[in-house]
Amino acid sequence: MDKSIIFASYAETDEQLQHILFMAESIREFAGKYSVAPISVYISDNYVEPKPIYFKKLQKLGAVIKTSKAPKESLWLYYSGKVYAAGMAEADTDGKHEILVWMDEDTIVLREPLDFDLDDNISFAYRPVMHNRSGSLFNEPPDEFWARIYALLEIKEETLFSMETPADKQTIRAYFNAGILIVRPEKGILRKWVTDFETLYADSTLISMSKNDITKRIFLHQTPLVGLLNIINKDQMIELPETYNYPIFFHRQYEAVDEFCSIEDIVTLRYDYYFRDPDPNWSEKLKGSSKIIKWLEKRLGKE
Repeated sequence: MDKSIIFASYAETDEQLQHILFMAESIREFAGKYSVAPISVYISDNYVEPKPIYFKKLQKLGAVIKTSKAPKESLWLYYSGKVYAAGMAEADTDGKHEILVWMDEDTIVLREPLDFDLDDNISFAYRPVMHNRSGSLFNEPPDEFWARIYALLEIKEETLFSMETPADKQTIRAYFNAGILIVRPEKGILRKWVTDFETLYADSTLISMSKNDITKRIFLHQTPLVGLLNIINKDQMIELPETYNYPIFFHRQYEAVDEFCSIEDIVTLRYDYYFRDPDPNWSEKLKGSSKIIKWLEKRLGKE
């Protein structure tokens, strides 16, 4: 039996809001039975004068726009607003929908995402982080940064199962990609993300580390997702196939083992900042459905 699903995302700039518009259009166009699912868009209360045209187009697609707020003391860390928006989305959804699909704004849905229809015994579906810029290698002791996180969140070592990063093929301890999180709202996974984030960013040791290391400052928001291991076990989780959260042209932006230039059979893709300065002939390098490539070109090619 199909589950009641809602999509949600977050924006704090015009660029991000435009990206969510593209995401919403892709859901309506390509998501199959999920194409009529509700869409919630959360915008930061610090987002000054959003372009009305994006609001109008999103509302025409049936999207509901809400305002979220993050504490001022968290804002020096990158992406802190997203954490609080996700927690708000989960609270808003609890009791109304069985499954919340939280995705970063640079996501495009290309095919019917059947794996979002979680089995009854599954509460969380995820993808690993793209590459190991800030993770903890599974075959080595945790470094000072991760040891501090595990201690503060009271994570037991035996719960830290392994996963492989898609872009650089490294085996790391459980570290979930914050760009795609499929949850059962009643489990409180995203709200725990908020409370555990607050624990971490209040810690003087982690504050010092993050001030001295830009990578830690960027990714500290993502690390507390590991705290969900305290409220659900591995049997209640599932790793989504590599056809989800597929990072097109990732090798152009960062180091990667593969080129990530084929969208054959891809369900959802991510493009990060690639289209700020794309290769002139990027659409010719992308392999896959000509219809979908033309659809992408019409939108992303104009950035």
